[in-house]
Amino acid sequence: MLWAALQLQPLLAQTRTTHPLTGRRVADIASDANWLERAQREEEEQPERALELIGIEKGLVVADIGAGSGYMTVRLARRVGPTGKVYATDLQPRMLAIVNARARYLKLWNIELVQGTVDDAKLPAGAIGLALLVDVYHEFWHPQEMLQSIRRALKPDGRLVLLEYRKEDNTLPIMYDHTMSVNEVRTEVEAEGFAFDRLIKELPRQHIVVFRKPAS
Repeated sequence: MLWAALQLQPLLAQTRTTHPLTGRRVADIASDANWLERAQREEEEQPERALELIGIEKGLVVADIGAGSGYMTVRLARRVGPTGKVYATDLQPRMLAIVNARARYLKLWNIELVQGTVDDAKLPAGAIGLALLVDVYHEFWHPQEMLQSIRRALKPDGRLVLLEYRKEDNTLPIMYDHTMSVNEVRTEVEAEGFAFDRLIKELPRQHIVVFRKPAS
């Protein structure tokens, strides 16, 4: 398809860092669109089931942060419908080009592209009902600053939802740095002013960890 024909340039390697609260080592950023679009992902991650469990509804304004090739973006756009909106934000311009081509091909006009930076999602303040981070938070070079920027973008009582491969399960065929434990997620996210809402365990390989921005 059209977006699959766009080639990505390798992303420059970051200086490896650790999170000051948990000591977790920050992972390298995924820059391979073929990996993001692998056929096995449907079975491994059950994306439609994940969005159902999270509760993506018509009319919702969602931010797909670290959208990559738009694998989740297009699913979100269909679910929120023409009365909703999806902000697809990514650090990599070439990934955003793929999302743009994909959205046009599928005639999904409720997607807006946003070029983020390593420490700011660049989303409009107080505009987002739900911020979704699918297998991406563990790659943030500046996780504290990024969470603060997301918090600014959320509406009062807006939701922040992280999907991460379970570090507690050492049988998963995923690199260790690309997994997170529930304790790591909660320790890092709650420290930036988010309130833990719930943990969803129904997916085969990932946690779904839901937080809220306090209303006041």
